[in-house]
Amino acid sequence: MRFAHRLGCWVVLLVLLPGCNSLNPLCGSARPVPVLNSISPTTIVFAQMPPSFPIVLKGSRIVSSSFGLFNGSTVATVVNSSSQLTITVTSSMIAGPGTYGVQIQTPAGNSGDLGCSSGGKSAILTFTVT
Repeated sequence: MRFAHRLGCWVVLLVLLPGCNSLNPLCGSARPVPVLNSISPTTIVFAQMPPSFPIVLKGSRIVSSSFGLFNGSTVATVVNSSSQLTITVTSSMIAGPGTYGVQIQTPAGNSGDLGCSSGGKSAILTFTVT
């Protein structure tokens, strides 16, 4: 905040910094961009794949509205904590051996147009089917 004294009156100027959620007091409802650090398992054998299986995604800045993406498609997700969620992948999503992207997405919050960033996608990690 800046203060200015002019002719016996005080004027308070509030400087809002666009995109700086921690410094912008109007960004209280903005959601953080999730961070994805690791997945488990990282590989599966195609011939031994069950009809569905879980993949645990670990990272940070995960919120209750976050969800998992498998190869770009939304999948069933359980948020376990602010650092972990579990997705369920079905065998019908895997055409054969290869690599598939795993990612966390958080939808934007209710920040309006106040210079607040909100939500987003994590980096993509690779799940390998051999």
